[in-house]
Amino acid sequence: MSISAERKQELIQEYATKPGDTGSAEVQVAILTERITNLTEHFKSHAKDNHSRRGLLKMVSQRRRLLDYVKSGDVDRYKTLIERLGIRR
Repeated sequence: MSISAERKQELIQEYATKPGDTGSAEVQVAILTERITNLTEHFKSHAKDNHSRRGLLKMVSQRRRLLDYVKSGDVDRYKTLIERLGIRR
């Protein structure tokens, strides 16, 4: 359900806006998206895991808030981010 340290470093390097960037909105959204994808796969075999489902809903809403923040600052940045991540909105 959680992501490995190596995968997290790959995401940070791929979505960083500058060298040494670990906390920008793009990086946070990419990490949340990876965790959401992993949890979605988890629920295919563990449908009654309601405790993890609550965590999933919190992550989805956190990602939504971060995406709204990016969109309010720069719409082009928002569009490229959701396109790179393959998010539907």
